[in-house]
Amino acid sequence: MVKTLIVSGGNVEKNCFNQIYLSNKFDYVIASDRGLEVLDKYNVKPNYIIGDFDSINKRILDKYINNKDIAIKNLNPEKDYTDTHMAIKLAIELKSTDITILGAIGNRIDHTISNIHVLKETLDKAIECRIIDSRNEIQLINKKTILKINKNYKYISLIPLTTKASGVTLKGFKYPLSNATLEIGHSIGVSNEQIEEIAVIDLKEGILILIKSKD
Repeated sequence: MVKTLIVSGGNVEKNCFNQIYLSNKFDYVIASDRGLEVLDKYNVKPNYIIGDFDSINKRILDKYINNKDIAIKNLNPEKDYTDTHMAIKLAIELKSTDITILGAIGNRIDHTISNIHVLKETLDKAIECRIIDSRNEIQLINKKTILKINKNYKYISLIPLTTKASGVTLKGFKYPLSNATLEIGHSIGVSNEQIEEIAVIDLKEGILILIKSKD
């Protein structure tokens, strides 16, 4: 397994960062543009820095730019992909099999939505990938998924990424489903609760956004 941590420029609380960074052995750490400020703040040196550097503190960037142990990938500001998306592409090039993304949720709702959508690139390649912040964990699923109960998260929500997700069956939840169809424009999958130690989410077609929330 090749584990990669991507840190973007959104909200990354210290407790959340420490919990993720200290409890995992990451093979690569990638700073996505202003995510370098987060890593610098928490005294973690990345292996790669990628971005167009239009929003980063130049003083912090200068601290790392001549470090021969760090690869710098400078992107054109007029590009087709966001910095976080390019960081994901880099993680895939590094043959990552497990990717954790911090700082992908922030004040820019357009970036947050986009960051959830670009998880599809890892889903298509069967790479485990999740976005985490201090309150939520987000991933995409398109097949049977087993969940071990995690008492840190009170709610489990399932929202279709595709126009619809069909054949959805939920077992081990407060509100079970059997061969249901979840469609865009409906909220039936929001705020479920896992009530058994092992729960099962099954679906026959489509993609679901799986969100675990603390409150």
